[in-house]
Amino acid sequence: MRDVYDAVADPTRRKLLQLLANVEDLPLHEITVHFEMGRTAVSKHLAILKDADLVIARKVGRETRYRLNAKPLKEIQDWVSFYEGFWKENIIKLKRLLEEK
Repeated sequence: MRDVYDAVADPTRRKLLQLLANVEDLPLHEITVHFEMGRTAVSKHLAILKDADLVIARKVGRETRYRLNAKPLKEIQDWVSFYEGFWKENIIKLKRLLEEK
């Protein structure tokens, strides 16, 4: 299983996630038209997202359809939320310190 942070580190994979967030599911040929790369390259990015459990693939006849699984993104949201609180708290402390001087 691939690390979620590693999977979303690439801008192409983030664009894939955004694309899949706006639809129920898409086949590879419909995904590929949104990128300036071939099907093989898009497939490799989807495989990385699938390994991180961010994308679910299902066979429908001869094609594979992909959809977003947003659950693993909760880990990133929690991490960012912690640091958002950290920065807010430190800005308040800095403001108090500056007001004292």
